[in-house]
Amino acid sequence: MSRRLASAAVGLLLVLCSALTACEYTYDDGGRADSSPTDTTGSNVVLPPDPALEQTVTGEALKEWAKAALPESQGQSFYSSSGFLNSGESRTEQTVQLPGGTYAVTLACRGTRRVSFAVSVGETALVDLTLGCANARVSVVQLEKDAILAITVGARSDANFAYRVSRL
Repeated sequence: MSRRLASAAVGLLLVLCSALTACEYTYDDGGRADSSPTDTTGSNVVLPPDPALEQTVTGEALKEWAKAALPESQGQSFYSSSGFLNSGESRTEQTVQLPGGTYAVTLACRGTRRVSFAVSVGETALVDLTLGCANARVSVVQLEKDAILAITVGARSDANFAYRVSRL
C-alpha cells in the first residue's frame, strides 16, 4: 500500500513539474520571442519596435531617416552614404583617402530583416557585421597609415542602409 502511495505521489509530482516547465521558441534569425512583463511598475519597460522602420523609404524620406539614424559624431566626418537595396542585392562603395588614425564607423538599416556590413582595407577585414534593422551600431577601427575603406552592404530582402565614417 505504501509503495502504491509513493508511486502515485511521484507520478503526481512529475505531472505538476512538467506543467510548470516553460518552453522557449527560437526564431531562425537567432532572436528570442519577446516576453511580456508581468510587473508594469518597474522602470525597465520594453517598448515594441517602431513598425514604420520596417518599411523602406526613398528620396527625401531616405535622407531624413539617414540623418536621424546616424547622429552627429564628435569627430570630423569623412564619408557617409545611404541608399536602398533590393532583395538579394549587395553593393560595395569606397571612401575617400583617409589619413591614418582612429575612426568610428556608424552603421544603420531599416527594413523587415537584417543587413550585412563588411568594412575592409584591401584584403584585411576590419568589420564584418549583420545588423538587425531598426538598429544602429558603431564600430571603431584603427588605420595604421593612410587608406581607402571598402564598405560592402548586402540584404536578403528590400532594405535601406546608412553609414558614416568619422575620425575620433
